[in-house]
Amino acid sequence: MAGEFKSLKGYLLLDSGMLRGSFFHRTVVLICEHDQNGAFGLVLNRATNNLLGDMLVANLPDSFKNQPLYLGGPVQPSALSFLYTDDFSPDTNILPNLSLGHSLDTLIELGENLSPNRKIRVFAGYSGWSPGQLDNEIRHHAWITHPASIDLVFEENIDQLWRSIMLKKGGFYKLIADAPEDPSVN
Repeated sequence: MAGEFKSLKGYLLLDSGMLRGSFFHRTVVLICEHDQNGAFGLVLNRATNNLLGDMLVANLPDSFKNQPLYLGGPVQPSALSFLYTDDFSPDTNILPNLSLGHSLDTLIELGENLSPNRKIRVFAGYSGWSPGQLDNEIRHHAWITHPASIDLVFEENIDQLWRSIMLKKGGFYKLIADAPEDPSVN
């Protein structure tokens, strides 16, 4: 049926090349929630150049203090969100073995019980869309969707994440990935 709602939860949004000059230029956003009330996501490829231990006044476990803090989006830069995974997480809320949290207490608890298989990434701020806004942006080709995976969410080389996904998609997307950052130098 035309116009039927399709949730993008668990998908990545990639700038289609049309977001030049905006906060979202060449970003990769993991959609954590998407329903008819709007959408919530976290930008995966924007580091803040700050360490978590320098930014949070909390009794953080040593294992977290030297982790980088990422910028999840332009909305509420003081809001805390984190993504975490473990090989055998029975209760997940984004993808199999991937969960989203917002509580400082939960973050501290995760750090105190950190298993060698667990990965965690902490974000300041988030990306949000009002009802129908994201769907409209996709209809206007501002975003390209791509299935998320644990490997992509926790990719270490975040500066190349957008480009590497676009290159893997191939075809026209490769042309977008190879376009210069500033088209006037082309």
